[in-house]
Amino acid sequence: MIWQFDLIILGLLIVAAVLSLRSTDLLSATMIFGVYSFLMCLLWAEMAAVDVAFTEAAVGAGASTMFLVSTVYNTTRKSSD
Repeated sequence: MIWQFDLIILGLLIVAAVLSLRSTDLLSATMIFGVYSFLMCLLWAEMAAVDVAFTEAAVGAGASTMFLVSTVYNTTRKSSD
């Protein structure tokens, strides 16, 4: 394993997690969550857990993100602010 690559991914994971929690727009929070899932996929692949990385890419970065984006687009605002 390349520890420098692991450290870079870990730093980006922390940044993505904080940005996702601090975001006020639901769509941007959803997209940042998708980036977080993709970074987790890279981290699993780096740790030689290819089956877990593939599942994370398919379910976490793929299906969950698309379901969340479609949910955000199908919701309406109750107030006009």
